[in-house]
Amino acid sequence: MKILVLGSEGQIGKPLCKHLIAQGHSVTRWDKVISDEQDLSNSDNYEELCFKMSEVDKVIFLAFEVGGSKFLARADKDFGYIDENVMLMANSFAALAETGKPFLFASSQMANMHHTNYGFLKDLGERYTKSLGGWICRFWNVFGVEECEEEKTHVITDFILNAKEGSIDMRTTGEEMRQFLHTDDCSKALESWVNDEWDDINQYYDITSFKWVSIRDIADTIKDLVGPIQINLGKATDEVQKGIKNPPSEYIRNFWEPSLSLREGIQKVMESI
Repeated sequence: MKILVLGSEGQIGKPLCKHLIAQGHSVTRWDKVISDEQDLSNSDNYEELCFKMSEVDKVIFLAFEVGGSKFLARADKDFGYIDENVMLMANSFAALAETGKPFLFASSQMANMHHTNYGFLKDLGERYTKSLGGWICRFWNVFGVEECEEEKTHVITDFILNAKEGSIDMRTTGEEMRQFLHTDDCSKALESWVNDEWDDINQYYDITSFKWVSIRDIADTIKDLVGPIQINLGKATDEVQKGIKNPPSEYIRNFWEPSLSLREGIQKVMESI
């Protein structure tokens, strides 16, 4: 199968491409990190994007300007953040409409959280997708090795880096609940779509561990793996998700199950940092 991965160099895109190639698929990478000519928010690149789409069997749409909670909190006040994501979606979905290629849009479990720009924009992406008859998956705090500026890193990376310096400095009280999934499991879930295993385009495919843990649990797990360190609790509350706990759809479990525990996933990240 020939697959075009939009956002191929990101935290999810890079391990996904590696995994698909290992499984015998042909992968075309597309990411602004590779070249300015692959910036999806630039309409000048539209014709080349359509050409690349015409050469493949399927498209996986991972491209989005995103980061951890500290980044998302700032993005709620940033015109550039909204503008870039709107433009990259407009160009990408127009190309998908023109080429008619089957595609999977990577949304988020925050898509109904319109109090955040991120949640609203992901919902917009879902609406584009439905209008074109595409597939939708929703990521739940997928984590792995991150190659980005410090501002965009997610909580597990932040805590591991903190721990290596001797303490974990939390921004919040740690009470907020999340579901975390390692990129290896995420890649296998996305491969099940590539292999035509999903059977209902009208379903939402939640890609998650299906296990709730608190942010404090994350800190305690890292402390247990690293050794005796100090955990310093913050005072902030959950300013991004505001305590909302969406129930994930378990429909995807007909085709895929996560295999790595949270502890195993954290260990894999620690070994790579």
